[in-house]
Amino acid sequence: MRKGESTRERLLDIAEAGVLSKGFGATSIDEIIAEAGMTKSGFFYHFKDKNELARALLERHLDTETRILDDLFGRASELHDDPLHAFLIGLKLLSEMLGDMPNGHPGCLVATICYAERMFDAQVRELNRNGVLSWRARFLATLEEIAERYPPRDDVDLADVADMVSNTVEGGIVMSKAVGEPKVLAQQVLLLRSYIRLLFAPGPH
Repeated sequence: MRKGESTRERLLDIAEAGVLSKGFGATSIDEIIAEAGMTKSGFFYHFKDKNELARALLERHLDTETRILDDLFGRASELHDDPLHAFLIGLKLLSEMLGDMPNGHPGCLVATICYAERMFDAQVRELNRNGVLSWRARFLATLEEIAERYPPRDDVDLADVADMVSNTVEGGIVMSKAVGEPKVLAQQVLLLRSYIRLLFAPGPH
């Protein structure tokens, strides 16, 4: 990584930690550059304003999420050819990964931006929206493949079930932080896994 890229990544690391701990509005450019040990002109060389910083943070966050999900559910597909069993394995791997964070999940930039969306320009809001929709599309495709082999035992919209994955993770992050129990998030994912297993359980309906 070149020096300029390394500096940019360091700025993003510092900004992300601040945003996740106290919100975007309370994280100032001055404190970011102070921690980075650089000048304002150095910061503005990389980001022209806070909206550009937000876009860069969100793009990096979404790319990281995509890589993690590709890895987890890709490994699950290698372990089982059946789409239902592979998805259940993937959810178990996701739960284990989340449960291995000793200090709990640091938070989600997508949710942080949703909570304060008026602070951001249309480009940031649209990027955030597309990030959420990408989760829906990813899991909807999986659920439709499962439903072809295992018809759901309840009359549900599979897009709504796909959204449950995002809702469970985001809600689990909030709950685990609120009660100070990091393992809550992993447990919520396991409950979602149980629901999926029961929804598509083979046998008479």
